[in-house]
Amino acid sequence: MPSRQGLFVTLEGVEGAGKTSRCRSLVAALRDRGLNVVRTREPGGPAVAEGIRNLLLDPDIPVPPPTELLLYLAGRAANVELVVRPALEAGSCVVCERYSDSTLAYQVGGRGLDEEAIVRAQTIATGGLTPDVTILLDLDPRIGLARLDSEGGGKDRIERESLDFHDRVRRRYLEMARDEDRFLIVDATVPQAEQDAAILEHVMRSINPNTESGD
Repeated sequence: MPSRQGLFVTLEGVEGAGKTSRCRSLVAALRDRGLNVVRTREPGGPAVAEGIRNLLLDPDIPVPPPTELLLYLAGRAANVELVVRPALEAGSCVVCERYSDSTLAYQVGGRGLDEEAIVRAQTIATGGLTPDVTILLDLDPRIGLARLDSEGGGKDRIERESLDFHDRVRRRYLEMARDEDRFLIVDATVPQAEQDAAILEHVMRSINPNTESGD
């Protein structure tokens, strides 16, 4: 295990990459192996952050980029304080759908906001808490957005951004993943069972290098 008691796993990726499904599968597989797992998401998690999520994703509410950034960070601060850190301190494995890398990908890569200022603000929001393992579900945004179209139900405010915006987000994700060892890049176009197996194996090895993922 890492130095803290629990393991902090995050799943990242562009819109339509399948983060929610892969998160759900990972949590179920870890619980099947007897681990205590807490699942959360961003924006979201505790009630106050879910309220922020509703504001951020509503396509009918204009949100200027600086306001967007601060709302994301406010939601993250609540999620860390009320959900993530207590669970880690209790020895649980925390699986979070999106975290601080999303801010760098979307607000720096996508919006072009100042990275240095955002990194400083992130430290305040997270208290310096970083993931142990980050799974990047890599996907061409064209495929991801087409998946969303096929599902129906309408797109949220972020999903409605331009293709150029989503391309910039993907490029930033890949840059970060190539620079930091905590990332595992997973091809989000391969069958879901293959993705799940690769993710589970990687996470189990992070928990215990001598543990196999198979039954």
